[in-house]
Amino acid sequence: MPSWTTYLLFISFALAASFTPGPAVMLSIHNAMHHGWRHAILSSLGNITGLLVLATLSALGLNAILQTSELAFTVVKLAGAAYLIWLGVQQWRHAARRPDGAQAKTVQTADVVHKPHKLYVKGLMVALSNPKAIVFIAALFPQFLTASRPLGPQYLALTLTFMAISLLALSTYAGLAVLARKRLSIWFASGWPQRVSGSVFCAFGLSLLRLQRV
Repeated sequence: MPSWTTYLLFISFALAASFTPGPAVMLSIHNAMHHGWRHAILSSLGNITGLLVLATLSALGLNAILQTSELAFTVVKLAGAAYLIWLGVQQWRHAARRPDGAQAKTVQTADVVHKPHKLYVKGLMVALSNPKAIVFIAALFPQFLTASRPLGPQYLALTLTFMAISLLALSTYAGLAVLARKRLSIWFASGWPQRVSGSVFCAFGLSLLRLQRV
């Protein structure tokens, strides 16, 4: 474990990073509004699983590869951008063919009951397709490691803490989205939430295309 002073400082940085809206937050909000809070947690669990994978890869040196190989960085960046833009387009397509009334309720319920694993996979893929995440982890974590102590346990403690805080942030946003849905039921039924979330996903994807190695 790092010293308590260092650890508390890390928590403050992790809270700021986790509560800053990004693709994972947007996905959590979208799933909460369409499937409910409990099912939004599935995508959130997928996302923090992705963070665990990225932290492990960072520890194994993937960040160094991305920093030194223009080809590897470009491939990861393009794949991430393509996936986020694809998610955005899917939301727009869903809004365009959104059924009304009882039929919409039936479709939504079936989607929740039969495809919960897809929510988890989407959360996982959003984390894994974001090169900013691994660069952030690789840049942030070493700042809070104490060289005089075993590095492995410290890195594990920081990783688990970051995962827990990320889950807290995503769960909070999901809860707020459920409350907003109850207050904005007419707007929700219009299909505009899908269009908004789809546009945001596309914007995140396009922003990745401008990402440069540091």
